[in-house]
Amino acid sequence: MKSKEFFSALDAMAAERGLTQEEILADFSEAMTIGLRKMFGEGRGVRVELDPKKSTIKCVAYRVVVDTDDVEDWEREVSLTEALETNPKAKAGDVMEEEVNPKDLGRVAAIAMKQFMNQKNRERTREAAMTEINARADQIITARITRSDRDAYHLEIPGSSIEGILNTRAQIPGQAHRVGDFIKVYVNPSYDDRRGEIYVTRSTPQFVKALFDLEVPELGRGEVEVKAIAREAGYRTKLCVTSDVPGVDPIGACVGNKGSRIQSVLSELGGEKIDLIPWSDEPLEFIAAALSPSPVISVEAIDGENRARVIVPNDKLSLAIGKGGMNVRLAAKLTGWKIDVLSEEKAAQLASGQS
Repeated sequence: MKSKEFFSALDAMAAERGLTQEEILADFSEAMTIGLRKMFGEGRGVRVELDPKKSTIKCVAYRVVVDTDDVEDWEREVSLTEALETNPKAKAGDVMEEEVNPKDLGRVAAIAMKQFMNQKNRERTREAAMTEINARADQIITARITRSDRDAYHLEIPGSSIEGILNTRAQIPGQAHRVGDFIKVYVNPSYDDRRGEIYVTRSTPQFVKALFDLEVPELGRGEVEVKAIAREAGYRTKLCVTSDVPGVDPIGACVGNKGSRIQSVLSELGGEKIDLIPWSDEPLEFIAAALSPSPVISVEAIDGENRARVIVPNDKLSLAIGKGGMNVRLAAKLTGWKIDVLSEEKAAQLASGQS
């Protein structure tokens, strides 16, 4: 069968989907193969030949000639008696071909072909999306809000055909944005191929770390390292940093000249507080530092448990614990220790056996 229109349509489809001619020909050849098997049976031998230079389409179904009339597999085999009716020179072992006009494939075959092509397109879209996401994953990008609804902001990502989704739980509590605003978001390596969407976030600890990566060159050069981070979005983040480079102050590097670097991060986070914690490989020292901004009198490890008892000045107990227990909770996340905070007075009472 000859059809210039068919190959012109394939070329248009290839251009629309960003495919080469070879890719679209391979896809359609596989689709027509599926269509032929729907028509003749799943076990039937079939072959499709598409020649764009000659604008020809050839579809063939074939069976092997067997020297018996008791054929068990009619999809793959044909009896010699039947084959001789078509070809007087037929013999056992020959392949008997039947050319099929593509127009005769029928509705069931056409539906199967359409489903295959749509599935192939979804697979390629997903592959392209995942390649793009992997290139952007774990990074900060600036995206424009195109619309909002009750559950999410919808974002236009520069240089991408994929929509970004910033849902409610991924937002910073208390912050609101408007359509048209440009906002920084952190890209998660997750993709909804049914909707063609990338999920982004502003609420994870990694978002804050990535903001510091943008502001602090020493982090990118490896002169300063983030050892641990704990966050309750919209309220407080504790970031533990260290440096093995002589002369480099990791806290000072993150703060910047006159606080310029940390202020850039804080302005992105709104009213969220940030505690910069110096790393110590001595757990009790690290725990004391992690309870910042509260001063600490002493830290004692409880034998047999990954737990520490911390004593703070009487008037600093509420500061050490934090509103709703947030400060001590974040310190525990940061250090990996369970932390019991006591006032100096309460500790003295316990030591003397008083309640």
